[in-house]
Amino acid sequence: MSAEKRKTLEIFELLLTAEIYNRSENLTEDDLPPKIRKYYFDPVIKGVERPLRVTLKAVEKISGVERIRQIIEENPLVVFHEIGFHLTLMDFEEGAQWFATQRPLYLIKGNPVLAYFYEKDDSMNVSYAEVREQNQPFSADRELIEAKIRKLCADKKEAEDLLKLATIKAPEDVRDRLDDLILTAEQREEIAKAGKALEYRQYLKDVGLYEIGKLLLVGPPGTGKTSTARALSRWFGLPLVEVKLSMITSHYLGETSKNIDKVFLLAKELSPCILFIDEFDFVAKTRGSDDHGALKRAVNTLLKAIDEVSLVEHGVLLIAATNYAQLLDYAAWRRFDKVLGFSRPDAEMRCKILDKVLDRMDAEVDAPKLAELTEGYTGSDLRLVVREAVLNALLQDRKKIDQDDLLRAVEQFERRISDHRQNYNAPADQ
Repeated sequence: MSAEKRKTLEIFELLLTAEIYNRSENLTEDDLPPKIRKYYFDPVIKGVERPLRVTLKAVEKISGVERIRQIIEENPLVVFHEIGFHLTLMDFEEGAQWFATQRPLYLIKGNPVLAYFYEKDDSMNVSYAEVREQNQPFSADRELIEAKIRKLCADKKEAEDLLKLATIKAPEDVRDRLDDLILTAEQREEIAKAGKALEYRQYLKDVGLYEIGKLLLVGPPGTGKTSTARALSRWFGLPLVEVKLSMITSHYLGETSKNIDKVFLLAKELSPCILFIDEFDFVAKTRGSDDHGALKRAVNTLLKAIDEVSLVEHGVLLIAATNYAQLLDYAAWRRFDKVLGFSRPDAEMRCKILDKVLDRMDAEVDAPKLAELTEGYTGSDLRLVVREAVLNALLQDRKKIDQDDLLRAVEQFERRISDHRQNYNAPADQ
């Protein structure tokens, strides 16, 4: 397909999408592809208002197509209106029919609005339900998330204080991917259950099952707890509200209990979303201390807030993580319906992790042998080893790494760990 024809089809995609969306009240923002939805998003109403008008600017911003006037002048089916600088189809039915004859399935299968219209055409072999399921939901858009934050905060300083306590990301901003992680069968099963709970929230509400969707991830540092929580944001297409509990000790956060309440209020406002509470063992450290009465009150506020948030009722998937599960008391444990262990990977898992990390590199290595040599290494440790091997190779202007590069990197890692233990008198098992 020529570049010129592709540009013409992209213009038609936008024109048809706007017309079909304007005509069909059954279609919602979730049906619009993100690239189109983001352009027409109105932060005041926090949505997309009908009718959609296709201007020259809209075509340029959404599709990146330049020389628009020249392209449309060569196509009699498109009309350019000098007043308002917008485009329409000369005849919708004729335009839709011409578009279908071009067989642009790559556009139709990435656009629920077009799939909704062309599903009745058997020759297209397209399912509206399947296309819509693959489309990023409106609730995950960065623009909507930012609008909700502005609504929740009375002024700029209040917003800044909130963002000191929580990191808020849209799924598109999360780098971690579930497919890049090596997870156990149990971990994958619990992720699948969380996905089904999100899908069948109304059913669970109808049958009165509310205590679902609170996960506690436990295990040593570097075993993938934080990466998994973040990756679920991208996997489920949900905004991520990430909180490090140690941040509540900051002198710049004002009234701590009030801010904790605000974080949970924000999570409910961003619903459906993931609320990820890292360093959860801070709860135990604070509860066991004789000092800081204000912090103890803040922790009690946190535990109460956890009790009062629900995946089923509020659309908030709560995930907490700790490196020190032994510090948590029953009062903390009982607030979660599932405790999911993240242990150090065995040899088989270490081999899979190495294969996954090295998959996109030009590498000739013996992964099983390396797995044997890295007993006790976490997934994070293995990634550091590979990173060191790559950097060592680049020092020699090589992009290909071999077994010797990785063996050298393992030696460097072991030396660094040994130096750290000597300097800090750390036991060997830490």
